[in-house]
Amino acid sequence: MAAALPAAIPRAEAEAAVRALIRWAGDDPDREGLLDTPARVTRAYLEYFKGYREDPGVHLSRTFGEVGGYDEIVLLRDIPFQSHCEHHMAPIIGKAHIAYLPRDRVVGISKLARVLQGFAKRLQVQERLTAEVADCIQQHLDPHGVAVVIEASHACMSARGVMTAGVSMTTSRMIGAFRDDDRSRKEVLSLMGKG
Repeated sequence: MAAALPAAIPRAEAEAAVRALIRWAGDDPDREGLLDTPARVTRAYLEYFKGYREDPGVHLSRTFGEVGGYDEIVLLRDIPFQSHCEHHMAPIIGKAHIAYLPRDRVVGISKLARVLQGFAKRLQVQERLTAEVADCIQQHLDPHGVAVVIEASHACMSARGVMTAGVSMTTSRMIGAFRDDDRSRKEVLSLMGKG
């Protein structure tokens, strides 16, 4: 379900906040190269954080039962995503591997990527993003198991603070068969290239 939003803030107020940040950083928002920056930043924020205006679970509402008796792992690997760290609003750039073990129905594979994007387009921490994607799939598809592994780099670590580039963080969430059955867990991790 989409997060509740406070009353809409007028765009002019958001643009004024960007102008104030430009001044605070030490530059002149009236400089030629920065004149349109407040408008561009507010438009970018609408794109960066569009996940607040959608319910990612809606993408899982249409399923298909005619799968020829298929009852093995469904895996979508290397799904690229971009998000923003809720602590510094710095980019998180990575890829996700999403798998589920269907009970009797499957969902179109693009829908798994849409679920990821719906949650990624919010202020995030990677651990919560991983859990939200897995829990959403479990809730809406009720499969035998769900496995989500996310690998990402965080600009809040590479471009500021400790200034350590080239580091990636990996998080996982295993539900059902992938948590309870070692063979299923090993199989899905192997298919993801992690085992």
